[in-house]
Amino acid sequence: MTNYRGQQVEDTLERIQSHKGVVGLVIVSEDGIPIRTTLDNSTTLQYVAMCNTLCGLARGVVRDTDPQNDLKILRVRTKKNEIIMAPEGGRYLIVIQTGDQPQQQTFKDLLE
Repeated sequence: MTNYRGQQVEDTLERIQSHKGVVGLVIVSEDGIPIRTTLDNSTTLQYVAMCNTLCGLARGVVRDTDPQNDLKILRVRTKKNEIIMAPEGGRYLIVIQTGDQPQQQTFKDLLE
């Protein structure tokens, strides 16, 4: 039986996954271990390693610029895909969507 908070998380993940163009999502624990994924194991591990590195570098740049600030969302757009990383504490969410989606779509749009 899923508790209320767990059901909210499940509903949010389903809503994100159902958006046009979303091809995968991964939730990564504070230990850097994928705890939920819609991708195969090999692809998941590649994204987790890449995003861990990118988020660490981006977080360092943000903190160097303003020590009172922190990284909230990092978007990387390539010809093929767009990867949206949302770190929160030590955990983070990775959303992969096809690169042919309109650039005006925001992470907030995915959550709604």
